[in-house]
Amino acid sequence: MGFDKDLASVQESRDLVHMAHEAWNIWSRASQADVDRVCAAMSAAGVQAAERLGRLAQEETGFGVAAHKKIKNEFGSRVVWESIRDLKTVGVIRHDPARRLYEIAWPMGVVAALIPSTNPTSTTFFKSLIAVKARNAIVFSPHPSAKRCTYEAAQTMTLAAENAGAPTGLISCLQQVSLPGTQELMTHRQTAVILATGGTSMVRAAHSTGKPAYGVGPGNVPVYVDRSADLEKAARYIVASKAFDYSTICATEQAVIADLPIASQLAELMRAQGAYFTDLHETDALRKIIFHPDGNPNTAVVGKSASFVAEVAGFRVPPETRILVTSLARTGREEPLSHEKMTTVLGWYVVDGWEQGCVKSIAIIEAGGLGHTQIIYANDERITMAFGLEKPVFRILVNTMGSLGAIGLTTGLMPSLTLGSGGVGGAITGDNVSVYHLINIKRLAYETIAPPLEAFLPGEKQASSNTDEMERVVRQVVNEILESKRT
Repeated sequence: MGFDKDLASVQESRDLVHMAHEAWNIWSRASQADVDRVCAAMSAAGVQAAERLGRLAQEETGFGVAAHKKIKNEFGSRVVWESIRDLKTVGVIRHDPARRLYEIAWPMGVVAALIPSTNPTSTTFFKSLIAVKARNAIVFSPHPSAKRCTYEAAQTMTLAAENAGAPTGLISCLQQVSLPGTQELMTHRQTAVILATGGTSMVRAAHSTGKPAYGVGPGNVPVYVDRSADLEKAARYIVASKAFDYSTICATEQAVIADLPIASQLAELMRAQGAYFTDLHETDALRKIIFHPDGNPNTAVVGKSASFVAEVAGFRVPPETRILVTSLARTGREEPLSHEKMTTVLGWYVVDGWEQGCVKSIAIIEAGGLGHTQIIYANDERITMAFGLEKPVFRILVNTMGSLGAIGLTTGLMPSLTLGSGGVGGAITGDNVSVYHLINIKRLAYETIAPPLEAFLPGEKQASSNTDEMERVVRQVVNEILESKRT
């Protein structure tokens, strides 16, 4: 009888969740000192393995740039740990004396973590840290095209955690990867919560399980460059960010919206940084190869260099080219290139004034990035705030890179590799997901106000027959309560 990979994957999921649940029963009673010691060891191990796993991720998936993946691995281990290191996640984490209220951290249990092929190792580091810091166990389901590097990243965290005193099975990863196995992982009775980072279909599957799930929607990030902006900085940042890891971060720039008075100058400055502006024929060729006819991305060009993408499309670009820029007029279904492009192709629009920039930005966001991210380059605070107030997204980045700003490396946002898109984007939160999203809060609440007199009255019939007597009894009871408080 032949080997059934789906059955093996389902059984592996069951085994790993069971082991994780047993480990969680131990880890849920860990002290804050134990938790922090283990997480510190995990962070150090991630930093040490950052370069090796960056190369492995690039080699296995064919996506992105190994040196850039090293940066993301360091972010997912060192920077993420620094952001949560001092947070209390055990016992009483907050006390409000005035309200006589205590808040007590309580772990969720076993986390099912779905990992994308575009950021496999860094996301595994990040999710391991926030889960273990919250005293949860975690089981990973890799993308099939990134199963080796994801497993190696999980093993890096596992060995570091167990050597520092964590129980066996606290962190694990599927090796027999299949859709039925992932479905079993998400729906298992001992799975408490799902962390889904990846494509739309994966996130929908997570939300359909009936389990609590943190899913993220797609990014389709517009970049408005106002006439008040520092154009040299904008050009340098936009090109570098779009080229970073060949555009595999969901918050990477997808379309520039240039204010008319500065559009030509911005274009020239971007050319100096390695942007190649395609002609009409080249733009049409890109339309045909970036997406399949059904609208799904063509993985053959996802996370690839500009020269590679151009060659697939049938034209050549100068060797110094870092990104391809396509001049566009329409958005939505009428223009495929107005959607999220997980590769080194950037849309280009020209508008006259920030009001038109707002309208065009919203059109691009509605074409596929609701709730995610908007970028603005401007030195006019009035315009910046107008964008912040009006855009249907939960990250508005000002004068910084999309790829590194939205995840919290170059901004004050919470460092994260799972970026919520809120209700408008089909997610339960618009936050950068972190450790507090994996903790439930118990609240110990003392009485601060005596109950109203009416709370002590009996039913309506009895009250009508003996109201005076009952009011006397109620006043006596309330007075006794108040007197006991004073003493």
